[in-house]
Amino acid sequence: MRIQQTIVLRTIAVLLFTVTFQARISAAQAPGSFDGCPIEGRTTRTAVMALNRLKNRTVVPLKSDVNPAITLTSVLAPGNDVGRWNESRGAIITGFVVAVKPGGPETVNCGATDPAHTDTHIEIALNAGDSQGIHHVIVEVTPRWRAIMGAKGKDWSTSNLRSSLTGRKITVVGWMMLDREHCNASENTNPGGAHNWRATCWEIHPITALGPAQ
Repeated sequence: MRIQQTIVLRTIAVLLFTVTFQARISAAQAPGSFDGCPIEGRTTRTAVMALNRLKNRTVVPLKSDVNPAITLTSVLAPGNDVGRWNESRGAIITGFVVAVKPGGPETVNCGATDPAHTDTHIEIALNAGDSQGIHHVIVEVTPRWRAIMGAKGKDWSTSNLRSSLTGRKITVVGWMMLDREHCNASENTNPGGAHNWRATCWEIHPITALGPAQ
């Protein structure tokens, strides 16, 4: 009897693990496309394909994925920060929304130009009135996450986020991502650059949750 109970308990444990594992996989971006655009976007460059796959993640970071050392202050800290964070970790930061802008055509979204299929760039700063780009961290809503939230009745369109978030203090949750394509325009990796418009080429990209700061 005891042996049978042990077998049953083990079977239940395996089934629970399988269900949990499958649920997490199903939440991820399956191989294929989103409205005709594959997860690696549209590019022939291997490095850019890898970057685009990170940008197009649809898995929600678990509590164990979040690095508690990542705050807006720590991400803004000066110094060459290329190796400071890890793209396999999630983050939660709180700050003021200085600007919300459409991302424009990019390989990650197969060159799309319509609002539903382009990223939303949100600029976050420590202070609401800080208009200096080199004091801002970029966090991004992707078309995939806009669609996920739309299915839940939440409007993550660029226009709605601009009108509802600008000037407000918010908390953002998502994945850390090093956008090497912008390191030459970031103060931490290109100190004093005449055309720098951001503090760091690290981003939270994609955003998986956002809301008013508590």
